[in-house]
Amino acid sequence: QVQLRESGGGSVQAGDSLKLSCTVSGRTHVTSIIGWFRQAPGKDREFVAAISWSGATTYYAKSVEGRFTVSKDGAGSTVWLQMNSLKPEDTAAYYCATKFGWTAYTNYRIYNSWGPGTPVTVSS
Repeated sequence: QVQLRESGGGSVQAGDSLKLSCTVSGRTHVTSIIGWFRQAPGKDREFVAAISWSGATTYYAKSVEGRFTVSKDGAGSTVWLQMNSLKPEDTAAYYCATKFGWTAYTNYRIYNSWGPGTPVTVSS
C-alpha cells in the first residue's frame, strides 16, 4: 500500500500563489507516476499535472500550463505543486495520487492510491 497526504491549501486572492505538498510513504517502489487532480463542487475530478517518480518527466493540463509547476525532491518522497497567478476557476479540492506507468495518466479512475485532499479557494 502507498499512503499520500497533501498539505498547503488555503484561501487566497486572484493572482496570488500557493505551493501544495504531497508526501508519499509505504510501498513507493510500485509507484512511477504522481498525479495532481482537482475537484470543484458539483464537477468531476480533473487532471492538473503529473510527474515521474524520478522527477524527469512532467505533464500539465492546458488550463494550468505556464502557471503551475510540479516538482519532486530528487530521491525523496515529496512532490510539490507550485501554483502561480491563481484564478477563481482554480478553486477546488486538490488531490495527489499514484499509479504505475504513463498509460492514460490523465484518467483519475485508474490511479491506485489517493490522499485525502487539500482545499484551495481563490477569491476575485
